[in-house]
Amino acid sequence: MHRKKLIQNLRNYQTKWENEPDTVEQFIEFVSTNENCFERKLKEGHITGSAWVVSKDGRQVLLTHHKKLNRWFQLGGHADGNSDVLQVAMREALEESGLERVEPISREIFDIDIHKIPERGSEPEHYHYDVRYAFKVDGSEKYVVSDESHNLSWIEIENLSELTEEESMLRMARKWKAVRDI
Repeated sequence: MHRKKLIQNLRNYQTKWENEPDTVEQFIEFVSTNENCFERKLKEGHITGSAWVVSKDGRQVLLTHHKKLNRWFQLGGHADGNSDVLQVAMREALEESGLERVEPISREIFDIDIHKIPERGSEPEHYHYDVRYAFKVDGSEKYVVSDESHNLSWIEIENLSELTEEESMLRMARKWKAVRDI
């Protein structure tokens, strides 16, 4: 997937989630104006891929207690030059969880988010333009905590607000409930 394909996928996303026009346009502007948007070396920000990984029954989501940010989030990471962000999200889900297999629920973007990453060491403050896909576990739900996490846990989606007040996490829970009930 190159930038044009991601831009088209963002436009498709916009037709499904019409209440996010500002975020979508800001995202498209960033991708359109930065040839190297998939590269971590782009100082102002870069594309990341994340995975909303649900259990076989669709009632739980696998979250990581992120070491660097010390908060609970979905699995994910840097594109590192790979323009196929779905593939990035899947790779990160498997690497960060130790799960044997996850399957995309759809090839369509599930959620997007633009968030500021604080300065840390020699890395300046920058933005992550995060493209999120929904996956379902295919096989064992046993996970392994990676070096990037304090912990991993299956969390009941209905109870996610007890763990985090992070709006982007709660938005994904609302979206999951909406698409799951269709």
